[in-house]
Amino acid sequence: MKSACGIDGWPFAVAEAGVARPDTLPDGRPWPQIRVLTVSGGGDAAPAAASVARQGYPEHRHDIVAPGMERDALAGILADAATDAVLLLPAGDLLAPGALVALALELALSGAAAVAGLRVLYTDHVTGLDVPSLTGTETGAEGPCGEVLWSRDALARFALRRFPDPAETWATLPASARRRIGRPVLLKRGRPATRNDALSIVSLTGTGTVGGAGVAHRRLSDALALAGHAVTPVILGQRPMAAEWTDRFPQAEAEIDAADPDFVLVGNVHGATRSLDAVGRIAAKRPTALVLHDLFALTGRCCHPRDCTKAERGCDSACPGPDEYPQLSPRRIAGMHARKRDVLAAPSGPILLANSAWTQGRSEALAPAGAETRPVSLAFPTGIFRPGDRGALRRRLGLPGADVLILVSSVIVDGPDKGFSDLRDALQAVAGPGVGVVAIGRLDDPGRFGIANLHAPGLIGSEEELGAWYGACDLHVTASRHETLGQTPIEAGLCGVPTLAYRTSGLTTSVIDGVSGRLVDCDPASLAAALRDLVADGAARGRLGAFARISLESRFSPASAALSVDAVLRERGLLPDTAARPGFAPDLLGHFPFAAERLPGAEGTVQAPSSPVVRRLRRTKQAVLGRRMPLFVRRCLYLADALRGSAAR
Repeated sequence: MKSACGIDGWPFAVAEAGVARPDTLPDGRPWPQIRVLTVSGGGDAAPAAASVARQGYPEHRHDIVAPGMERDALAGILADAATDAVLLLPAGDLLAPGALVALALELALSGAAAVAGLRVLYTDHVTGLDVPSLTGTETGAEGPCGEVLWSRDALARFALRRFPDPAETWATLPASARRRIGRPVLLKRGRPATRNDALSIVSLTGTGTVGGAGVAHRRLSDALALAGHAVTPVILGQRPMAAEWTDRFPQAEAEIDAADPDFVLVGNVHGATRSLDAVGRIAAKRPTALVLHDLFALTGRCCHPRDCTKAERGCDSACPGPDEYPQLSPRRIAGMHARKRDVLAAPSGPILLANSAWTQGRSEALAPAGAETRPVSLAFPTGIFRPGDRGALRRRLGLPGADVLILVSSVIVDGPDKGFSDLRDALQAVAGPGVGVVAIGRLDDPGRFGIANLHAPGLIGSEEELGAWYGACDLHVTASRHETLGQTPIEAGLCGVPTLAYRTSGLTTSVIDGVSGRLVDCDPASLAAALRDLVADGAARGRLGAFARISLESRFSPASAALSVDAVLRERGLLPDTAARPGFAPDLLGHFPFAAERLPGAEGTVQAPSSPVVRRLRRTKQAVLGRRMPLFVRRCLYLADALRGSAAR
């Protein structure tokens, strides 16, 4: 059976998931006028024409010319002042669903001269995916062509005397003028080039991949596996109660030695230890990178210094929160900070990977001289977090069909770093008849919100189910001021739900202001006012939600994440700095909602919900001690944990 494009085995869904494209760009400008040029001699042009016609991009014109006419045709296109961008589509190739919208939006947002997306290679089935290299010059059939959208002005500079060679043109552009998006834009017959650069990688975490940072590290590791690398997970330890007093992990380090990897990717270790000693020992043996899911590696104790400036001068016993997680006895903080800095400053120390521009800036400010920081993108399951039928989702989840539903989401909803009081006050100002709140995450006392129209499903450990709750809502809001990135705005945005947040920390990366949501000054009154405006303006929410889906899919897919690590590996000499196209396994296509065969999401991403008894005990403890854990209590828990371990042995 052939698809509407006339291709057997069309690997994309017949009913393509997505959101309606807004009529103008985020800043109100018209969408770029795109000219697509196909030379008919390269094969049957009818399928290519069908794939272009199905793009849902009215501002395009497709020119199909005979061989020998391409130079004159292109000259006419480039002389047309109304043309903004050009795509050279070979007759045998087809555009993937939504390709022109994704490429055009990134071209407009970035101001790049050229934007490339992923090629899907196929025979009678998908054989792989790849993307143009940013280094070297690709040649022949491997060179970029139909997967690149060129700005007219940039392409005109290379087409003065002859029809431009896309590979040469791409390579000649300065790196700052080129962009790659991590979503498929082209379907091409063929197989990926044979690659011999796959690495053996150990993905190391403190206690596993449950919870926010653990999930982020698992997704990044999975993205590297899709890029063809052999990834082995290793856990430092399973005794979080002993973390404050544990610096050696012989079993985990032996597992790493036995695997003998080319590269170790470390993240979220503070659940197993309060030091970086093990990371230092590992990095002394083999190339290692430490992902800054938080700022723990750069301080004496904490994950987020908040307003404290001690990490800039040297953390010490005057730490304002030694009893807050991750706890550490005050007398040990100064020494621990010095030990961490020694690890990071060592010639063999781990390279630091920052998941946002803000995190990179903080790392460069707080890390010792000699430490290196590089940017990295986190990966998100863009096929799981996707827009759906909001009415159908609400009926399934038992939510009111006509209300404006505001979403708040966190592993611990009322955690100390989530700005709970600001959030509660803003929500109370708008909640009422017709406006409800959905709070996803651990919330021992829902009454703290003081909102009657509150829906609190608790912790959700299924990515599929979490995506359904996101997609059922109209607006996501957070009052957090301390995020190295902020995963929930990206997850919500991928579901077509915009985010309102403070203009601070990593949220300035996870929320593209005016595109995937709105950022406001760090002031409760500003947050409340913006929330009232968005609750009242359904058209604005819909517009932001549509742009959120398009832009975040391009920037935070598994492919985008893998490409960001690929750049670090090439810089470090672990991958050859050649013209070979970075490639991906066929399964990567299943991570997009328009794939005919979409992959399922992960389960067990958060801890199982606590029993009512545990919740009551936790509320009692917080009422007496707050969220702090005094040293004597920690020592008692450590002793009890050690006794249980001895009894089990």
